[in-house]
Amino acid sequence: MRVALKTATRFLAVQPRPSFSGFSLSQTPTVLPLLNSHRPAKTKTLLRTTTLSFRSSASAPMSTMPVRHKIELSATEKSIFDRLLATLHHFHLQTQLRVAGGWVRDKLLGKDCYDIDIALDNMMGTEFVDKVREYLLSIGEDAQGVCVIESNPDQSKHLETARMRLFDIWIDFVNLRSEEYTENSRIPSKQRFGTAEEDAYRRDLTINSLFYNINTDSVEDFTKRGISDLKYGKIVTPLPPKATFLDDPLRVLRAIRFGARFEFTLDEDLKVAAACDDVKDALAAKISRERIGTEIDLMISGNQPVKAITHICELTLFWIVFSLPPEYEPVISDGCERHCISCLDTAWNLIHSLGESTFTAEQKRLTLYTALFLPLRYTTYKEKKAKKIPVVSHIIRESLKRKAKDAEMVLDLHQASHKFLSLIPCLASSEDVQLVDHDWMRDLIDVPVSSRVRVLTGFLLRELKDFWRVALLISTILHPIDIKDDSSQVVKQRDLFNAVEKSITKLGLEKVWDIKQLINGKDVMNVLQLRGGPLVKEWLDKAMAWQLAHPSGTADECIEWLRETNSKRVKLE
Repeated sequence: MRVALKTATRFLAVQPRPSFSGFSLSQTPTVLPLLNSHRPAKTKTLLRTTTLSFRSSASAPMSTMPVRHKIELSATEKSIFDRLLATLHHFHLQTQLRVAGGWVRDKLLGKDCYDIDIALDNMMGTEFVDKVREYLLSIGEDAQGVCVIESNPDQSKHLETARMRLFDIWIDFVNLRSEEYTENSRIPSKQRFGTAEEDAYRRDLTINSLFYNINTDSVEDFTKRGISDLKYGKIVTPLPPKATFLDDPLRVLRAIRFGARFEFTLDEDLKVAAACDDVKDALAAKISRERIGTEIDLMISGNQPVKAITHICELTLFWIVFSLPPEYEPVISDGCERHCISCLDTAWNLIHSLGESTFTAEQKRLTLYTALFLPLRYTTYKEKKAKKIPVVSHIIRESLKRKAKDAEMVLDLHQASHKFLSLIPCLASSEDVQLVDHDWMRDLIDVPVSSRVRVLTGFLLRELKDFWRVALLISTILHPIDIKDDSSQVVKQRDLFNAVEKSITKLGLEKVWDIKQLINGKDVMNVLQLRGGPLVKEWLDKAMAWQLAHPSGTADECIEWLRETNSKRVKLE
């Protein structure tokens, strides 16, 4: 059967997903133009996506989380706290030792946590750590890993932190504090020793404001709603949300991240404050792009990335977070951010349908970034007189300040997914499907027709290496699929992915990048009497194409083919 493969125009079929807490996906799909104004008109792509609509969380029934009444210490935690209390007794200190924040929250939820931050009410962390070290030496134990982390406000380290390792657990020590902020900075203008209550109220969320008092073996809830909000799954700020966010706009993204991570409901007043212009302006002006990128990376790598980015979209923060370059001129297509979330949602569902073991954590992270920015893959801008630069590269490298290799990998995966699209009909079908030529394909004059799919697939996988499954997943999302109902889409995409993967394995290409080339550059220069230059690389590629087409071939056979092929070309010239 001859199947014509058309890739000039594609449709991305993204069907409605189950409702998130606080958000729902409309059942009416819409078709919006892709943001690709710099791409030739004949190759423009349309994405079919769903419309995201806000649904008030107040309409949903309130459910409760299982919250423990008392913190149960592990044997290691008990040993750590015993040493700290013994230090107090040894030096007759009147210091109150409190574990703050996430450890308390997670322990009350019955989760393990190894991030122990201890707040001191009347001394600096460095001073107390010196006392602990002195006490440990007095009883014949070593103080391990003692160090001081200098304050770094740009990285959310407003105070000097003392650190040491006890029973193989790292412990941070800081003093309780009270802070005041200036209008144009998230760095506190004034800091002083504060009470536990003041420290609790200066924190980002009520669920993160709880303390565990080591001295009294009790949980302290100074905001008087931390435990309640934890129980009822609510994301609330201890103080009025707008003032809290204006003091430190990074708290907006932290609220979103924790809301998604625990599947908690964002407080209505918090959402109003997060979406107001003053807070959005403060987020853009006061927060370093590195900190924004770190929060987004934690969301993408977390357990609910779609929910987190959906919150960002619905709070109208999408283009604040994923800011476009100042030089970018075309108007953004209405709803482009929803296209991005729909692609992310589809990729997330497909990853889970394929099974967690299919991708490593790093592959999964880059898969989700690649899917999120899929609608922008053809969008470019000009920076002064420079050549066209992909907008996706700007977002990853400048807006999020992620590593350059992340941007390069996402761009490579976008390009590779286009190539995979050309191969999917041949790889996925059990019938004789004709390979349609495309501009990315190499010169296949010397490759037998029966081997061309193997050769092209081999070259593509040699470029991608361990990330070829990521590119395959993205191309599976782009591949048109006939669907009858919502549930059939992910099933058909999964089946298509598995069929192509099985075909690649059958061709013996799943680790093709590890195959050593039969001949090297020196062989090419000797046979063809070349002194080097680009022709050597060109002939090495041709030799690899021959090797992929003849998997049982030898180096001598490859050299003989090289000599004969060159002779024929010389005669034709």
